[in-house]
Amino acid sequence: MRPITESLITDLIAQAEQSERGRMPYRFHEHHEPVQRMINALIPGTYVTPHHHHNPDKVELISILRGRAACIHFSESGEIEQIFVLEPDGPVRGVDIRPGVYHNFVALTPCAVLEIIQGPYEAATHKQFATWAPLEGSPEAPAYLAQLEASIQEAIEQGTVNH
Repeated sequence: MRPITESLITDLIAQAEQSERGRMPYRFHEHHEPVQRMINALIPGTYVTPHHHHNPDKVELISILRGRAACIHFSESGEIEQIFVLEPDGPVRGVDIRPGVYHNFVALTPCAVLEIIQGPYEAATHKQFATWAPLEGSPEAPAYLAQLEASIQEAIEQGTVNH
C-alpha cells in the first residue's frame, strides 16, 4: 500500500511552486495499467488547456485533497456550462466527468487533486484539446486564463457556482 500523506501533498505543492508549469504530478500507476491514478498539485496561474477524453471514451474522477480549485464544464463550442468549486471541507469535494465532456481546472489556491481515469495511457489519444481554447504555453493562454478566473470569481460572487 502507498499512503497519501500530508507530507506528500506538502512536498508536491512545494515542487509545483518551483515548476515552470506551476504543477507537479505524482503517479501511482504505470502507463500500461487499466486505471490511471495520480495526485496533481497545482498553483494559481497554471493553465490547463480545456480538453476531453473521447475516442477512446474515458471517465475521469477528480477529488480535492487540499486547497481550492474550480472545475469548469464547457459546451462543445467553448461556452461555460458549469463551474464547480472544489474544497476538502466544502459542499463539492469532487467531480465525476463523463467521456467527451470538455473540462479544465483552475487553481484558486495552491492545491492538490486526486485524479482517477481509465487507462491505459497513450499520449496520442489520451486527451483531445479544445480547438476553441489556446494551448498551454501559447501567447494567448494567460489572457484566456484571466478570463476564466474572472468568470469563476463572478460566479462565486453571484452565488451561481454549482453545489
